[in-house]
Amino acid sequence: MHINELQLKNYRNYEKATISFENKVNVILGENAQGKTNVMEAIYVLSMAKSHRTSKDKELIKWDCDFAKIQGELTRNSGPLSLELIVSTKGKKAKYNGLEQKRLSQYIGAMNTVMFAPEDLNLVKGNPQVRRRFLDMEIGQVSPVYMHDLARYQKILHQRNQYLKQLQTRKVTDQSLLDVYTTQLSEVAASVLKKRYEFLQLLQGWAEPIHHGISRGLETLKIQYKSSVDVSAEQDLSKMIQAYYEKFDKIKMREIDRGITLAGPHRDDLIFYVNDKDVQTFGSQGQQRTTALSIKLAEIELIHGEIGEYPILLLDDVLSELDDYRQSHLLNTIQGKVQTFVTTTNIDGIHHETLQKATTFHVKAGEIEKV
Repeated sequence: MHINELQLKNYRNYEKATISFENKVNVILGENAQGKTNVMEAIYVLSMAKSHRTSKDKELIKWDCDFAKIQGELTRNSGPLSLELIVSTKGKKAKYNGLEQKRLSQYIGAMNTVMFAPEDLNLVKGNPQVRRRFLDMEIGQVSPVYMHDLARYQKILHQRNQYLKQLQTRKVTDQSLLDVYTTQLSEVAASVLKKRYEFLQLLQGWAEPIHHGISRGLETLKIQYKSSVDVSAEQDLSKMIQAYYEKFDKIKMREIDRGITLAGPHRDDLIFYVNDKDVQTFGSQGQQRTTALSIKLAEIELIHGEIGEYPILLLDDVLSELDDYRQSHLLNTIQGKVQTFVTTTNIDGIHHETLQKATTFHVKAGEIEKV
C-alpha cells in the first residue's frame, strides 16, 4: 500500500498543505522545529487515530483553531482508498471512503504504518508502559477484534478501579458489584492476553532471523511475555479466564486496601533476551538498538504476512541514531518494496543509493515543497 496525497488543515504548525508523494522513498528535509515530524505524525495519526508523540489530542490542533483535519488518498491492492480524520475539542470523526465510522476500532487497520523514531529505541530500555503501548498499537492494526476487546477492557478496568476506591474509602461496603466487575474483567483480559501471545509468536518468528542477520550470526533474540497471572501461551481461553479468577480472588483484600486493580494486561511486560541475557539489564547500547531495529523490521514482515501487502514505513529522525552498518541493513531491507518516509536535517552523511534516488521535500515554518 502507499499514500499518494496528504492534505492537512490546521494541523500543528500547518494552516493548509497538500502534498503528493511517490511510491518509493520520500525524504523530508528541514531544520529542527520547522514541521518535519508533524508531517510524519499526521500520516501516523491518519493511520492509527492517535499520535505517537502525545496523548493530548488538542496538541494536534493549530493554535487558536477549533479542529484539525487530515485527509489521505491511498492505493491498496484492493484499489483506491480515501481516509479522513477530524480532531476537535469534542473528539474525533473518522471517514473511510466518505463514510463516517461509528467506532474508531472499525477505522484502524484501513491504512497500516510502522513508525520508527528515536523514542522507539526505548522499546527495550524504557518502562513497561512503552512495550504495552507497542503491543496494543501493532496488534490493533491487524486485528479489529483486539481493538474492540482492549477498549472494553479499559472501560471495565476504569469502573472496577472506581469501585475499589469506594471500597477503600468505605463509601460502599457491598463487594457483590466488585465480583461482577471481576468476572467481566477476567473474561475480556483473557481475550486480550490470548491475542498478545498469538502476535508475539508471529513476531518472534520474524524477529529472530532478522536479528541473527543484523548481528552477523552472533546473536539470538528471544521475546518473552511477562504476565501478571500464572498462564502460558499454550493454554486455551477458558484456562486463562480461570487463572484470572484465581488471581483476583487471591489478591482481593490487597486490591481493596490499595484501591486499584493489581493484575491484568495493563500490568504485563515484555522481556527481550539476546543470547539468553536480558537486553534491558545486561545488553550493550548496540545490542539494545539492534533489538529495537529487529523488532521494527519484523513488524513490517508480520503485517505483510497478515494482510498481504506491505505497510508504510515512517523513519522519523532515526537514521542519524544508527551506525552505518545498521543504516545500510535497514535501507537494504526496505529497498523497492516499502513506501518509506524519512525525516532528517540533512542526508550528507548517509551514503546509500536508496536515498540518492528518493523524492525530496523541504520544510520551513509549516510550509512544505518538493525540491
